[in-house]
Amino acid sequence: MTDFRLTRRTAFLAGASLPFVGALAPAAHAAAGMLGAAQAPFHRFKLGDFEVTALLAGTRVSDKPQETFGLNATPEEFKSLAEDNFLPADKTRNFFTPTLVNTGAELVLFDTGLAPEGITGALAAAGYTPDQVDVVVLTHMHGDHIGGLAGDAGPTFAKARYVTGAVEHNHWSGAGNEGFDAKVRPLNEKMAMLDDGGTVAPGITALAAFGHSPGHMAYMIESAGKSLVLTADTVNHYVFSLQRPDWEVRFDMDKAQAAATRGKVLGMIAADRLPFIGYHMPFPALGYLEPKEAGFRFVPASYQMALEG
Repeated sequence: MTDFRLTRRTAFLAGASLPFVGALAPAAHAAAGMLGAAQAPFHRFKLGDFEVTALLAGTRVSDKPQETFGLNATPEEFKSLAEDNFLPADKTRNFFTPTLVNTGAELVLFDTGLAPEGITGALAAAGYTPDQVDVVVLTHMHGDHIGGLAGDAGPTFAKARYVTGAVEHNHWSGAGNEGFDAKVRPLNEKMAMLDDGGTVAPGITALAAFGHSPGHMAYMIESAGKSLVLTADTVNHYVFSLQRPDWEVRFDMDKAQAAATRGKVLGMIAADRLPFIGYHMPFPALGYLEPKEAGFRFVPASYQMALEG
């Protein structure tokens, strides 16, 4: 005797041929309108006694990514690596991710995005106002990191003190750079300089990561036995610069030094199995590193940082 019991699999395979399917269909309704692609502009988690918030201050799509990444790779090598990682070779999306660290005593912001409206919008979504920021740390002076410092309304973070690397500030002070002169120089009286190993606040330590710019800094965040590295622009793409740290990046001012720095900093993160936030990583920009051949594989964070209340 044939068994006509209906299973999910047989129902799926039978599809519209089942005589009762149409009879059970609900009445037609007007289709919901398209809302457009969207992404939450902040991601918050606990780190020991600290609270860390990644802020999406902007994102954009660019054509011809090999004009930025892998300058010393052949087109065939670039295309092969992209395809191996399910990426197109002719387009890329960039992310701009300042990071906010609440130490319990101070609210510390690392970098400011491209413009005031980007960072203030992300702060508002995360529940903060610019006048709550106590310290602004500038990892380096490229425009997408200092752009949110000020606009037509004046300084964005009117109540904050500012911290940056001495080598970086000294370089740009004499460079005749329009962005630095407009955004950073007016804040010099509120600016503190530090060197490798310098302290922004208890638990926040500067790590020299020179090469992308003359005095580019990464930062180690430590609280109650937990650690996180803010790599800023040590690495600029989660595939092209992580899996091939020797590939040259257009915006690295000293390309050889930047590649050596990537090997050192990324090697430390991988060896110590530390979480990190990279300014240009796919938002929320948080993950881990696994050694892979001559480079590293980006392992996006899942629920590791959500295990603390």
